Amino acid sequence: MQKLWVATRKGLIEIRNGDVANVTFLGVPVTQVYARGDEVFAAVGHGHFGAKLHRSRDGGATFEEVKAPAWPPKPPGPDEKDPMGRVIPWSLEQIWTIEKSGDVLWIGALPAGLFRSADGGQSWQMVRALWDREERKQWMGGGYDVPGIHSVRIDGRRVLCGISTGGLWASEDAGETWELRGKGLWAAYNPPELKYDLNSQDVHRIAACDAQPDVLWLQHHNGAFRSADGGRTFTELAVPPSSFGFAVAAHPRDPQTAWFAPAIKDEKRVPVDGAMVVARTRDGGKSFEVLRRGLPQKNAFHLVYRHGLDVDAAGESLAMGTTTGALWTSRDQGESWQELSKDLPPIYAVRFG
Repeated sequence: MQKLWVATRKGLIEIRNGDVANVTFLGVPVTQVYARGDEVFAAVGHGHFGAKLHRSRDGGATFEEVKAPAWPPKPPGPDEKDPMGRVIPWSLEQIWTIEKSGDVLWIGALPAGLFRSADGGQSWQMVRALWDREERKQWMGGGYDVPGIHSVRIDGRRVLCGISTGGLWASEDAGETWELRGKGLWAAYNPPELKYDLNSQDVHRIAACDAQPDVLWLQHHNGAFRSADGGRTFTELAVPPSSFGFAVAAHPRDPQTAWFAPAIKDEKRVPVDGAMVVARTRDGGKSFEVLRRGLPQKNAFHLVYRHGLDVDAAGESLAMGTTTGALWTSRDQGESWQELSKDLPPIYAVRFG
């Protein structure tokens, strides 16, 4: 199996041939990792010293710190507050996702700022057209106290952003202008008159089919959804044994295939009936298979975070890491799983190299 990168609460772990080959930033939270060829970016949370970004040009053998995104000067006047009365921060708290398209690097952050760099992270430009939207002041924290951008999908000049909690935002001109999408999403936590309010949908994760990028799979706080028109409209899916979860992975070539990691929702957030499973559809969400072989089926308390499930470029191998430090891989599209470790730190993200 190819190289696997695992971002954890206590470092960045490199897996080769099923074993831990290297640990970088030992003891420090690594909130996200991006890898393509010999280029690796690691988002590191240094606590009191803030969020940092590191880059490797030699496949992770060495890293150098590069410039992290920064907010522009805060305008004068009173602090902005969200609908719950909490002050909206005006500085980087965490790098939540890293993506690259061509030569442009993109970062989604906490609070919900979107940034891009055309020089490998030496300088950053905030996408002000999104940050300056009046709707942003209504966004709220989901799993964190502040809203954040956890999903960034780039296809040509199209940019899609998933925000918790702020819905699905889309740009067709590389970030110059933005619109809210997501017709069909609904929020049980809202009062009835705001059930379908697009700006307050708690999107957990967005995945897209590389071969047909109009096909999106979306894990929401309320359930799972699929779109065939670039996120303009969604159809709700019945994922067994539960439509709640955080992670979803899309097959890169087959728009009919995707994988979800179901859990019991809200305050519990553990597998249904204590059995760890992955739900797979191969017919566009019309039906699902519950895949269990190799996963614990009794007294399991694992949870898969948003970036804890990944599929390789061939669409054959998967990796899944959990908040309890368990890591599994599959070489047959999820039919069977092999445990690589149950002793890792809590896992924030897994990524094939």
